Amino acid sequence: MRRGQPFETSDGTILNVDTAGEGVSVIFQHGLCGDAAQTDEVFPPDMGFRRVTIEARGHGQSQAGNPEQMSIATFCDDIAAYIEKNLAWPVVIGGISMGAAIALRLAVKRPDLVKALIIARPAWLTASAPENMAPNAEVGRLVKTLPPGEAKAAFLAGPVGLRLAAEAPDNLASLAGFFSRTPLDVTAELLTRISNDGPDVTEEEVRGLTTPTLVIGHERDSIHPLAYARALAERIAGARFAQITPKTESRPQYVADFRLAMSNYLKEL
Repeated sequence: MRRGQPFETSDGTILNVDTAGEGVSVIFQHGLCGDAAQTDEVFPPDMGFRRVTIEARGHGQSQAGNPEQMSIATFCDDIAAYIEKNLAWPVVIGGISMGAAIALRLAVKRPDLVKALIIARPAWLTASAPENMAPNAEVGRLVKTLPPGEAKAAFLAGPVGLRLAAEAPDNLASLAGFFSRTPLDVTAELLTRISNDGPDVTEEEVRGLTTPTLVIGHERDSIHPLAYARALAERIAGARFAQITPKTESRPQYVADFRLAMSNYLKEL
């Protein structure tokens, strides 16, 4: 059963902490404009672990706070503060997409808090504003400048929308949903700010990680290139790599593969 509880950040923003299961806590973070339902779907149940998802500012049931504070660094700092105040650390931390970038940053900047790392479908390596995040930024720009219906139609008929329809229909479906995500002003801020952000870690810092790491990726994903997952697995010493079924091919198999990869990894920790 999922449960929610509030957590107040250092600047007074109230975040929702969504948990499920019983046992050792595992921080597992959602992607950009996602929420705890995304992490709950793929987290292996009944394993003696408790999934903890701190819904980031402007996501899920969490307050947005000051738009100027919407960044991967701030989201990371919020999680670090939660861990320090509420958990016995170090802990396992992981995430999907933006959540993976947050987890990677935390492992680099606060290794004292991190026992093990799970990087799923990474959308960043080390650089800010990678080209694969440009579609998200474009959605944010359109939402800011056009009525929602016109913005969505322009995106779907434009070159990015047409390319994703052919290459990565699951990515396109997610992006199309952002045009009706409320509140729209918060959605636009998140898409533009986070797409142009990054984990702010260096290549040397990533290669210097000694944290046990699982990296998960799959094909047919333009926003989260499989090459990024492979690259991080190669750069982090001793990292395990798991390639799973793309959602575009079979969502049930994607979920089953994701759970199995995490389950096998967590059992060994």
